Amino acid sequence: MDTREYLKPKVKRKKKKILGDASRVITRPHIPGGAHRIEEIMLDFSERHKDIKSVFERHLNAVTDYVPPNVVLSETKKALIGAYFTMEYSIESAALFNPSIVLHPDQSHLDKSRLRFIMSLRATGEGHVSSIVFRSGILDEHNTFLFDPISDYVETPDIQLNPVYDRHLFQLKLHEMEVCNEVTAHLFDQLPEEFTYNELKERIEALRAEPVFSGARQNETFDIMYWLANSNYELNFRPEHQISERVIFPVSENESRGIEDARFVQFFDDNGEFTYYATYTAYNGFRILPQLIETKDFVKFRIITLNGQAVQNKGMALFPRKIDGRYVMLSRQDGENNHIMFSDNIHFWQESEIIQEPTRPWEFMQIGNCGSPLETDEGWIVLTHGVGPMREYCIGAMLLDLENPAKIIARLDEPLLTPREEEREGYVPNVVYTCGALIHNGDLVIPYAMSDLISGIATVGVSELISCMH
Repeated sequence: MDTREYLKPKVKRKKKKILGDASRVITRPHIPGGAHRIEEIMLDFSERHKDIKSVFERHLNAVTDYVPPNVVLSETKKALIGAYFTMEYSIESAALFNPSIVLHPDQSHLDKSRLRFIMSLRATGEGHVSSIVFRSGILDEHNTFLFDPISDYVETPDIQLNPVYDRHLFQLKLHEMEVCNEVTAHLFDQLPEEFTYNELKERIEALRAEPVFSGARQNETFDIMYWLANSNYELNFRPEHQISERVIFPVSENESRGIEDARFVQFFDDNGEFTYYATYTAYNGFRILPQLIETKDFVKFRIITLNGQAVQNKGMALFPRKIDGRYVMLSRQDGENNHIMFSDNIHFWQESEIIQEPTRPWEFMQIGNCGSPLETDEGWIVLTHGVGPMREYCIGAMLLDLENPAKIIARLDEPLLTPREEEREGYVPNVVYTCGALIHNGDLVIPYAMSDLISGIATVGVSELISCMH
């Protein structure tokens, strides 16, 4: 019988709670009926959105093919038509949860004991459609959160409608999807090594107009190629606007039912430059697809499809630097165990190995990571989640070897965080969960979700945490 004394680090929960605000709304395309005077619409909504006129114009452009070619529309009529195809959506009216936190790219004019942060959160509204929203602020010398004021406005970004694709990577992804055939070969023969969305569309529509293969075969292939192309895009926000005004809302068909659980990490290249990456789960109501976000400044974002046989299931978390010249990522291919993956290319992951299996009662159902590993002199701290009786989610921790992260040095025997009584009620009861933490002034700072409803903050001393691991 194991007679060891289980040590548990002292966790401090902050009083501050991160709540959703139903008044924060974005505009979405809408296809309704009915009629109202445009002046009333402009008056009603001009104070809720910074540039409602451009919103109406953008949504009019989405249906402009249905406007008779010989009809000349006045500016007022254009705005009115655009208004009919616009609706508001309250992005965080249902929940605001599963946060991750990273250092802000701008740390200027701060005392060394303070840092500026960016926090991402999963926001859900009507129909439980998930998007990514942001908060910013300063962590002071006592790890007190000083949040920046939250803007009354929320904006969706401009979408780059004609991105450039790498033909080789595009072919590899189609091959991985087992859809390469004579139709794709015919099209790629006509495309340059780097091609735009419009060039792809022109080749597809030309082949559709003058078929070379069977119509059914062609149309099925076209749909898949469009699906893949639309899953890779760029987003551009206005840099002069506050970060709390930015929301990454589902764009492509594969994420139409939500963008889930973004795990952001500040990744440092060998030359010392950094890029922010985030893995997230795209959900279309039927299947999930792991995706990658890339940004330098949280203004311009690239959305990229992850590739490879090892890109399966949810919960992938990238290490913040290469190890022995390779990218490293934690994952959960089988929905049960913690895996680790290595790759020479951040976009392709072919193999994984199990490094941790459920061994404790509080994790018997499932384990996974809770965000990207954090580097210390003693090893990589990895926050984990475990699912036990009554589908209760707890947060644990383990320590991986710095140079061989497939090796577990130590782990907590008991959970670091379990749902308290006041944290158990929500959209999904009995859950505490996080998508990423950071280290500041000797503490591990953990923003965490409570039962998929709201979010809070906890801290624990790094030295104390490691000393309690076995």
